[in-house]
Amino acid sequence: MFGLDPESIVNRVKASGQPPSVPALGESVLRGALGFTLVSLGGFAPWVLAGRWFYRNVGEAGLYAACALVFIGLSGWLLHRLIIGPGAVVRFYKLFSLAFLAYAVLWTAGWMALGGTVGGLVGLLAGTAAMGAILACGFAAWKVSPMIITLLFVTNAAGYFIGEWAYNAIASLPESQSLGTGLDRRTRGILAKAAWGLFYGIGFGAGIGFAFHACQARVRKVLASQT
Repeated sequence: MFGLDPESIVNRVKASGQPPSVPALGESVLRGALGFTLVSLGGFAPWVLAGRWFYRNVGEAGLYAACALVFIGLSGWLLHRLIIGPGAVVRFYKLFSLAFLAYAVLWTAGWMALGGTVGGLVGLLAGTAAMGAILACGFAAWKVSPMIITLLFVTNAAGYFIGEWAYNAIASLPESQSLGTGLDRRTRGILAKAAWGLFYGIGFGAGIGFAFHACQARVRKVLASQT
């Protein structure tokens, strides 16, 4: 379906006649963290810049849907190099769109059904489990699915709740103490929401980078044996 099983990736590399870029674990994690941070800042933009409009006109679910579309739209251009070999952009979009959509739907359902920290954790667990399973299936790497689901949940939760703490810390500052500049309420709100997106992107992006690296272990092994 995705052409991301080890045999398909290796065959594309051979057909290209070019030596593939095979990122190490650290490079994948860093690329995931940096790339998904930019994706996250863009994905949070509908809430940061037009949250009130979305709440009034399309509701909370509509806001989350708009954010998810931005996340998916930006992801391929910024993260496709996590996949080894040529033709990565389209294949990344196909796989990640499905994985992120499943994650977003389950996270939203958990949050809206239960609310608060419990709803957030339940949504994160269900969402990252679905994402990890879809990524493992896409790369035909079922054996690593428990590991990547665990890492996705831990990094996602860390980024999400650190971001929430940063949001609350900035939003609750008195105007006269806002970063020492006396920022008004609206500006504090924008900075607080952007801070949440920043930390969410760093945490979850690191987990995504790790997941793509782990799912391609067999590809790296085959390519290494042929050099």
